[in-house]
Amino acid sequence: MADQNAIPDRATLLDIFRRTTLINRSDERFRALLTQGKLAIVYYPVRGQEVLSAAMMAALRPDDYLITTYRGVGDQLAKGIPSKLLWAEFTGRATGTCKGKGGPMHITHPETGVMVTTGVVGSGLPIANGLAIASQNKGDGRVTVVSFGDGASNIGAFHEAMNMAQLWKLPVIFLCQNNKFGEHTAFADHTSVPSIVDRAAGYGMKGVKTDGNDAVAMYRTAKEAVDRARAGDGPTLIEAMTFRMLGHLFGADFSYVPKEMTAAGIADDPVPAFRRQLLEMQIAEAELAAIEAEVEAEIDEAVTFAMESPFPEVSELRLDVVAQEIAA
Repeated sequence: MADQNAIPDRATLLDIFRRTTLINRSDERFRALLTQGKLAIVYYPVRGQEVLSAAMMAALRPDDYLITTYRGVGDQLAKGIPSKLLWAEFTGRATGTCKGKGGPMHITHPETGVMVTTGVVGSGLPIANGLAIASQNKGDGRVTVVSFGDGASNIGAFHEAMNMAQLWKLPVIFLCQNNKFGEHTAFADHTSVPSIVDRAAGYGMKGVKTDGNDAVAMYRTAKEAVDRARAGDGPTLIEAMTFRMLGHLFGADFSYVPKEMTAAGIADDPVPAFRRQLLEMQIAEAELAAIEAEVEAEIDEAVTFAMESPFPEVSELRLDVVAQEIAA
């Protein structure tokens, strides 16, 4: 069990910082290229939620499983999908993770444990249970994390998956990234309980509410849940509180969010806050700047790779639809 008072070691903190920076800079670059008209995709920004994904994925092993949503670019990058392959898939190129045929809402990369990105709200939870059952049966020690938003907690699959996971003590973590809005609907207007984590008690499941914008708190919570799952002690529901600083998708109206809430969210921006925290911990400015420069170079290379890659051939339309017959 993780010590809830322990500060992650220096290497872990820098690892989380690198993942955070990669998510943040990638998100900025996607939005910049869309604004400039150099890219034409549906894009779901993760500005404000970077630290949450970085800290959660830092607590996992490379071979652990992840199920995420269309707002999953932070989870995907933090879990380790190579930037080149992710950018190529987002831009619909043949060199992408799914040969350009999945696009932003259907990123899959089993090599890094990213098994499913789903565009159907809440549909990832039962899929995560399936992966967890497989791990339990095989005894491979893998943990599955399924990431979803607050709105997904109100569909049947959420409750069914929670009940099954606790009943069978599955090695799965239900990670609710509560950014306070289900698309355009405020949390209080779509959920009858004060906190989503309150629902864990109904299934006898461990539930933890944490500050998803605090890297140390988020990592501690994630690490404890991962350790419990890997030890065979069953699932955990984590409600990680955060704030989405931009609209539901890029270019969408954001006026439905009260101005004072937006101002407070921006003032509490977790990315510079984490950077300041590291400086206060006596991690040198030069070391952080070097990580940032390395990430910028990685993104430059990924964007160039994606933009110079070919689009899929028309013949690809009929491939990867059903299993191909294997010759004897």
